[in-house]
Amino acid sequence: MPGENLSRDEARERAALLSVDGYDVSLDVRSAIADGNGEPGTFRSVTTIRFRCNEPGASSFADLIAPSVTSVSLNGRDLDPGEVFDGVRILLEDLAAENELVVDAQCAYSRTGEGLHRFVDPEDGEVYLYTQYEPADARRVFANFEQPDLKAPFRFEVRAPQEWTVWSNGVGERADGVWRFAETKPISTYITCVVAGPYHYVTDSYSRDLADGTTLEIPLGAMCRKGLAPYFEAEDVFLVTRQGLDFFHDHFDYPYPFGKYDQAFVPEYNLGAMENPGLVTFREEYIFRGKVTRASYEARANVILHEMAHMWFGDLVTMEWWDDLWLKESFADFMGAFALVGATRFSDGWITFANRRKAWAYRADQLPSTHPVTADIRDLQDAKLNFDGITYAKGASVLKQLVAYVGQDAFLEGARRYFKRHAYGNTRLGDLLSVLGETSGRDMGAWARSWLQTAGVNALTPQVLLDPEGRVSELAVVQEAAESHPELRPHRVAIGLYRLQEGALVRYARAETDVDGPRTVVSELVGAAAPELVLVNDDDLTYCKIRFDATSLATLREHLGSMTDPLARALCWSALWNLTRDALLPAQDFIDLVLRFAGRESDIGVLQMLHAWADSALVHYAAPDWRPRGGALLSEGAERELYAAEPGSEHQLAWARFYAQTAQDPGGFELLQGLLDGAAAIEGLDVDQELRWVFLEPLVAHGFADEKALTAELARDDTASGKRHQVRCLAARPSAAVKAQAWAQLVESDALSNALVEATIAGFAQPSQRELLAPYAQKYFASIGRIWSERSIQIAMNVVKGLFPSLQDSPATLEAADAWLAAHESAAPALRRLVLEAQDDLARSLRAQACAAEAGAQAEPGAGTQAG
Repeated sequence: MPGENLSRDEARERAALLSVDGYDVSLDVRSAIADGNGEPGTFRSVTTIRFRCNEPGASSFADLIAPSVTSVSLNGRDLDPGEVFDGVRILLEDLAAENELVVDAQCAYSRTGEGLHRFVDPEDGEVYLYTQYEPADARRVFANFEQPDLKAPFRFEVRAPQEWTVWSNGVGERADGVWRFAETKPISTYITCVVAGPYHYVTDSYSRDLADGTTLEIPLGAMCRKGLAPYFEAEDVFLVTRQGLDFFHDHFDYPYPFGKYDQAFVPEYNLGAMENPGLVTFREEYIFRGKVTRASYEARANVILHEMAHMWFGDLVTMEWWDDLWLKESFADFMGAFALVGATRFSDGWITFANRRKAWAYRADQLPSTHPVTADIRDLQDAKLNFDGITYAKGASVLKQLVAYVGQDAFLEGARRYFKRHAYGNTRLGDLLSVLGETSGRDMGAWARSWLQTAGVNALTPQVLLDPEGRVSELAVVQEAAESHPELRPHRVAIGLYRLQEGALVRYARAETDVDGPRTVVSELVGAAAPELVLVNDDDLTYCKIRFDATSLATLREHLGSMTDPLARALCWSALWNLTRDALLPAQDFIDLVLRFAGRESDIGVLQMLHAWADSALVHYAAPDWRPRGGALLSEGAERELYAAEPGSEHQLAWARFYAQTAQDPGGFELLQGLLDGAAAIEGLDVDQELRWVFLEPLVAHGFADEKALTAELARDDTASGKRHQVRCLAARPSAAVKAQAWAQLVESDALSNALVEATIAGFAQPSQRELLAPYAQKYFASIGRIWSERSIQIAMNVVKGLFPSLQDSPATLEAADAWLAAHESAAPALRRLVLEAQDDLARSLRAQACAAEAGAQAEPGAGTQAG
C-alpha cells in the first residue's frame, strides 16, 4: 500500500516535535489456535504510549496498520476511530506538553513474515508465532512511532494459550494466565520482539568477571519448533554464543547491556536473522536436518556473531534514519567475520569473506542502482531495498580497509568511545568519524568522502617491467573506475609476487603500500626476481576488482590448482569470476578452469562457491549454442569428482549436490534414481532426507519423475521442510499446465505464505525449460505494477525479482524491460529499481554471451580434463 510509506522528512519533523517516555503493550494471541472455523484473522493489541511534545497544541500522528481500531484515547479524551484512523496512521491533534495515548486495536496475523507471523506445522498441527519488524512492521502489531530515532523503554504483556511459552526482549514470567516481561532499556520499535508457541527450548548460561569487580551473568536460551528438536544442535549454538560474548567483551569494553540472550530459530523467516536485543530470531534453515559441510556451520556461526555485534552496533547505538543503516549492518558484517576468525574454530573466515561476501558486494556495486555506503534513503520503501550487498558486504569490506588504514587498535578504541558516548542514543556518520579521527589522528573526512560517500568499485591491474637480467625494474598498479562512477580511491594494499617452486605456486615477495590515483609505482619490489603471477590486493586488505597482466593470467590458466595459500587462491578465483561477469574472460574458459582445478580446492566454502559460479556461467554467460556441450562437460566433471572424493567427506557431499544440479543425460538421471531407491550406491555417500530432495528435483524437472513420486516423498517427509521441497518440485515439472498453475498461484492469488511463494518461484524458473517459460515474459511486464500495489512489500519484492524473465536472454527481452521502464517513469522508485537491476543483469549476460561466442568461433575450448 502506498499509504504505508513514511518519508524521511516526515520522520525528521516528528522527531523534532516528540520525545517518547515509554510503551506498555498488551497482546492477546489466544485466537492463534483456530477453533475449527478457519484460520484466525486478528488478535487484540492494546498500547499505551507516554510521550512529550515540544510545541503544545501541535499535531502529529502515530503509526498502526490494522484491520480495525476499537478505541483511541488521547490524554483521557476518547477520539472517534473512524475520524482519526485511516488504516495506517492515527491523527493526534492538540497535543499537550505531556501526553498519554491508548489504542485498542484488532491487528492481523501475518503469512508474509512481516509483523506477527503465524505458522501451522503440517507435521503435528501445532501453531507457532513470532514477530519480524525491520524496517517498519512493528506497527502491524501495536500502535507506535515507527522510526529508529524515537527510542523508548518497552513493557510487554501477552495472553497466550495455556500450554504455550512466550518470550520477549526482557525476562518474562507467567502469573494469572498473563506473561509479563521486564521493561527494556530504551530501544527502537523495529527491534522489539515476541515469540510464542510450544517451542522446544534449551537453556545455558554465561558469566564474566568485569573490570569493576562485579560478575556479569547472562542467561542463555535457544529454541526451535518441536519437529526440529531432534536436529537442534543447541550445544554448538551456545558454544559460538559464549565465544562471541567473550570476544566482544574483550574488544568493546562495554558489558552486554540487555540482560538475557535468547536465540529463536523460527519457520518461514524472510531474513537470515534479526538482532532483537535479548531475543535474536533466525531462519530455521540454520538447523540442519541432514549432513552439511563445514561451510554451513561456519555460515551459522557467522550469523550468530553478526547478530551479536548488533547488540552494540545497532541496538545500544542506533542510526538516526535509514540513510546510516551501514552504521549497524556494515559493522555487524565486518565484526561477524572478525570475531569468527578471532574467537571460533573457523579461523579461515576471511577466505569466505573474500570469496562469498565480496562477490555479493561487487555485483551490487556494478548495478545501475548502486549507491554510496551512506545512502540517500527517502522513505521506507527505499530502506527496504537497501538491505543489500552495498550496505552489508561493501560496507564491511570498507571497514576492513579502514582497519588497515588507521590500525586495529585505533579502530577498536574508536568503537569503545562511540559506545560510551552514544549509549541508548542515535547517531549519524559524523559521530563515528569524530571518534575515529580522535583515536587515529587520520583525516577521516577525506577517507569517508572516498569510501562512504561515493559509489562504484575500482579495478587494480599490475604493470611489470623487467630489466635485462630478468628482475623487476618497475612494478606499478593501475587504478581504473567505471565511467558512471569515476572516483579513484586511496587503497591500502599488499602486492604479492608468486613463482612456481617444486610444482607449487608460492609467494616469494610482498609489499604493502598505499595506492592512490591512476598509477602508483611500488618501489619496494624493484629488483625482485621476475614473477610468474602478480596478485594485487594479496591478503584482501582493500575493496577492489583484481585484474591480471598477461603473464599472470597465463600462469593461472595452467597452475591455479598449484597455489598453496588458500586465501590467495580464493582471491584469484574471485578475480577470474569478475573477469567472466565483465565479459573479459569467456564463460567456457571459466568453466574449464573449474573442471581442471576445483577438484583440488581444499576450502569447502570456496568449492561450493565455484559450483554456484560454474552453474551461473553455463546458464547465463555461455554462448547458447555451447550450453549443451558445457552442460555435458560439467556433468561429466562432477561425476568424476564425486567418485574421486574421499568417501564420507564433505567434498563428496558437495560434488554429489553439484552432480544433481548438472545432470544432463539418461545415464545421469538413472544414477540419481538408483541412489534414491537403493539400486545404486556410492561408498560413503549417505543419501539422507535433504539429499533425497536434492536428487529428486532434477529428476522431476527433466521428466524422469512425476507427481506420484513427489507424493510418495512427502509421505516420507511429511514436515514443514518436506512441504516446501515438494512445492518447489511440483512447480519444476516440465509441463505448460504446471507453469500456468504456478504462475496463477504467484501472480493471481495471495493464498501462499512467504515460504511457499519462495519455493514456487524456485521451482518455476528451470534453466532447462526456457521454451516453456517464454510466454511469461510478456505477462511479467503486464503484471508487476498490479502486484506491487496489491501485495505486501516483501511478497511483491519476491515476485518481481523472482519472476523476471532472465532465462529469456535475448535482445527482445532486454527491449521489453527498457520499454517498461520508459513507460513507467512514475512507478514506485523501489519497483523501478528492482526492474532496472534485473534488466542490467540481463544486459550483462548478453555481453558475456557475445564474448563467449566470439572466443568459441576462434578456438574450441579444452575438454575439461582434470589437471595434476
